[in-house]
Amino acid sequence: MNRSSEITVFSTGGTFNKIYDPVRGKLVIDPEARALRKISEAWRCSFTIRPLIHKDSLEMDDQDREALADAIRRCIHNKILIIHGTDTMDRTAACLARSFGTTRQIVLTGAMVPYAIDPVEATANFASAVGWLQATDTPGIHIAMHGAVLFHTQIVKDRKRGLFVPIDQT
Repeated sequence: MNRSSEITVFSTGGTFNKIYDPVRGKLVIDPEARALRKISEAWRCSFTIRPLIHKDSLEMDDQDREALADAIRRCIHNKILIIHGTDTMDRTAACLARSFGTTRQIVLTGAMVPYAIDPVEATANFASAVGWLQATDTPGIHIAMHGAVLFHTQIVKDRKRGLFVPIDQT
C-alpha cells in the first residue's frame, strides 16, 4: 500500500537540494526543490512537497526554526518529512521536540553530497525516511541518515567519518 499521500515533505534547503549555478560559479540551494519532485515523479508518489526556507543549515537561525514549526502546526498530516542540512539537523530536531514532543511523527533527513551531483545518498536517505514513515506510527522527532532511523537523541553526525551513527558508536 502506498501511503505517500499522507506525508508532507518540507524542504528547508541543505546540501540535498544544492545545484550548480554557472553564473555565480558555486553550489546554491534550489528553491524549487527539483530533486524532491524528480524522486516523487520517478516513484510515482504523491507527496505534498512544501519548499520553505532555502538555506544551508549553517545559515538557519531560531527564526527559521520557528517558521518551520509554524508550518508544521498548520499541516494537515501527522507524518512529516523534513529535508534539512546535516550540520544543524540536530538543533532543529531538538527545537521541534520542544514544540511537538510526541504529538507528530517527524523525520529529518538530508545528504552529505548534493542530489544534483550524485543522487544515490540523497535518494537512499529519503527512501529510508519515507519507508519508515509508511511502515510505522511511532511519534516523536527522528533522524533518518545512512541506513538508520532513530530518535533524534540517539543519532549523531560523526564528522571524522562523514556519516551519521547511533550515539553508542561514536
